[in-house]
Amino acid sequence: MLTWALTRHPPSATVPRLVGEVRSERAQARSQALHTLSKIGDRRAWPAITRAVLTDADDEVARSAWRAAVVLVPAGEEGALAEVLATQLGRGGRRTQLSLGRALAALGEASVPVLHAATADPDPRVREHAITTQRLMSDPDAGFEYAIEEAKRIVALGAAGEKE
Repeated sequence: MLTWALTRHPPSATVPRLVGEVRSERAQARSQALHTLSKIGDRRAWPAITRAVLTDADDEVARSAWRAAVVLVPAGEEGALAEVLATQLGRGGRRTQLSLGRALAALGEASVPVLHAATADPDPRVREHAITTQRLMSDPDAGFEYAIEEAKRIVALGAAGEKE
């Protein structure tokens, strides 16, 4: 309801206040502000989407930041955003990983090199998440659960192949 109400006001009145809340000490305030900024879509808010916000320790804040970043990223900055988002691969549970996968997929071609590089990461959770996201990008209808299971199988087979 709060987001809906704020989107009914001119961005010139709401965006500066929301940007201020992105720096709040309260995680819920940061998350709500980011969510609302993503709905308003005013690119003047982009400077508030910092590396610190994109890597926030609170999963809900980070998830909101990823969604907002994809909406607000200026043309030509998608690759740099994909690089920062890729540092979060392997993070959290299913919801968090799905949110990050969707954000990377929304960046399209800009995500391809970072996902490719992450498939060779020493951390199996990072490799699985990167492969899952690649699968989702190539076949969005396959579903996240299927892509996760396929990625786990690929990583397991890769680890078994390394031992031979």
